[in-house]
Amino acid sequence: MVTEIPQLLGASSYHSGLDIGAPEGSKLIAITSGKITFASFLGGGGYTITLTSGNIKFTYCHVSPNYIVKVGDFVTQGQIIGYVGPKNVYGVKGNQYFDENGNPTNGATTGPHLHFGVRVDGEYIDPLSLFK
Repeated sequence: MVTEIPQLLGASSYHSGLDIGAPEGSKLIAITSGKITFASFLGGGGYTITLTSGNIKFTYCHVSPNYIVKVGDFVTQGQIIGYVGPKNVYGVKGNQYFDENGNPTNGATTGPHLHFGVRVDGEYIDPLSLFK
């Protein structure tokens, strides 16, 4: 289990995973080859893409709602699968997240960034451990 990682840029709280500050529109690259198993709005994660490879799920949160992949797509390592999304999103039914001005946000966020989570057999691990 990952120890909670403090926010780096854009996150509104402490949570499992890694936050990478990036401007809206920054490319998101498939870390490995696999299948897109989720592409929708996911509460605190905002617009989210999940890439599954075997027993590992790689989750990209706070992405652009203009998806370029869909559930069932097979992607290859290095392929662009999406873009960092905006801070504010509108028209999302049931969105419970808002900024200091009352505008709806792309999940639990204070600004554009990528939240990258990794689960092995359903348990979160430290994403940085993949690069040791």
